[in-house]
Amino acid sequence: MIQELDKDFSSLNLYIEEISPSKIFILVDENTHTHCLPILLPNLATDAPFEIIEIEAGEENKNIGTATQLWEIFSEMEADRKSLLINLGGGVVTDMGGFVASTYKRGFKFINIPTTLLAMCDASIGGKTGIDHQYLKNIIGTFALPEGIFFYPEFLKTLDFKELRSGFAEMLKHGLIADSGHWNDLSSLFKITPEDIAPFIRRSMGIKNDVVTKDFKEENIRKILNFGHTIGHAVESLFLKKGELIPHGEAVALGMICETHLALLAGLIDVEVSSTIITKIQRFFPYIDISEFKNGAIMDLMFNDKKNQDGNINFSLINGYGSCVFDQKLHADQINLTLNFYKNMNVN
Repeated sequence: MIQELDKDFSSLNLYIEEISPSKIFILVDENTHTHCLPILLPNLATDAPFEIIEIEAGEENKNIGTATQLWEIFSEMEADRKSLLINLGGGVVTDMGGFVASTYKRGFKFINIPTTLLAMCDASIGGKTGIDHQYLKNIIGTFALPEGIFFYPEFLKTLDFKELRSGFAEMLKHGLIADSGHWNDLSSLFKITPEDIAPFIRRSMGIKNDVVTKDFKEENIRKILNFGHTIGHAVESLFLKKGELIPHGEAVALGMICETHLALLAGLIDVEVSSTIITKIQRFFPYIDISEFKNGAIMDLMFNDKKNQDGNINFSLINGYGSCVFDQKLHADQINLTLNFYKNMNVN
C-alpha cells in the first residue's frame, strides 16, 4: 500500500485505527525529530501509547551497534508482536527500522513515512531492510514488507539541495531501466527543486513497486533496480571505510555513468546513446574523484556484492532508453577500461 498523505494525515490515522496496535514506536533521527516530527505529532490521532526513539543521523550509524540499541529499547519498553513501528525518516531510518522490526520477536508491523526524496522513490519501497557491516553496504538484512508507505511531498522542503539531488539519481535510474518517457521528462528539467520534482514522484515510486511486485526475492527482474549500484556501492563503501561519506545518489550517478559505458563495451547500446545518457547525468551531478582508489580495490568490493554468484560479477545494464537486462557477466578487463574511462573524464 502506497498512499500520499493529505494535510490532516487522515489515511494514516485510519490505518492505525484499523490495526489497533498495542503500542506505537516512532523512529526518527535528529533531523526528522526537528523538522518532520512536529508535523506528524499534531496530526496523529490515536489512543495507543507511543514512544519516540531517536538515532543518530548518517549512513555510518546504520550498523549492528545501533540495531542492538534498538532491540534493547524494544525489550525495555515491552514491545510485543502487536506493536507498530513508524519509520519517519530517510533511507537510513527506513532500512534500519525495517530491519529491527522484522527481527525482534521474529517480527512486528512497521510502516514507512519517507521524508527524503531518496527514501520516497527508493529505500522505503520493496521490503529490503538492512544494515552495513565492515563497510559493506546492506550486507546484513531481511526481506520484510512494510504494512504501508505514506509519503508527504511537503517534507521535501526540509531538505538541502544535496539530499534532493541524491534522490533524483534514483528517479533517473527508474526512467533509464523501465520508462523512457520518465527519463526524458526528468532529464529535461532545468533545475532540481521540490516543486519541479513533485509531479514525477508517484511515477518513480510506481516503477519500483511494479518491479518489486513481480519479483520480491530478487531472483530475476528485480535485479534491474541495481543498475548503477554495483560500481556505485563499491565506491561508496571505499569512501565510508576512510570516513569520508558521499551522498548515495552521487555514488549511484557515478555508477550509472560507468555502467552505461560498460553497456557500450558489451554491445548493448551504441556510442550516441551512451554519450547522451552520460552527458545528461553529468549535467546534474558533480564529478567524484576516485583516482586514489586502485581499480583492484573497487573490483574486490564488487565481488562482495550480494547479487554475485559463482565468483562472477553480475551487472544490470541498459540496452536502450527505458530498458535493462540483468545477469550480465563482464570481464575484468572491461571493468578496468570503464573505471579508467571514468577516472580520465576529469583530466583537462
